[in-house]
Amino acid sequence: MAPGLLNEDQILIQFKQLKDWSRDGKEIRRLIEFADFVHAMTFVNSVALLAEKFNHHPDIDIRWNKVHLALSTHSAGGLTELDFRLAKAIDEL
Repeated sequence: MAPGLLNEDQILIQFKQLKDWSRDGKEIRRLIEFADFVHAMTFVNSVALLAEKFNHHPDIDIRWNKVHLALSTHSAGGLTELDFRLAKAIDEL
């Protein structure tokens, strides 16, 4: 069963606990820039391990030293607590 969608008030509360994330419709997004491709890939591999642990997988776009992340619970049709929990864990990397 998919986690429940958050309402607008719940989303705003969750955003107060995040750094450098923005909302784009039914997704939250973050762009992170690294010194080079190797550092970007090291980070992406760390995100992959977190994603497996959470059983929740972000959309990841890698452009040399820039990593674009997008989180949404597709099975629920939008943002859930799981998206924000994973975003917070990513912020701790």
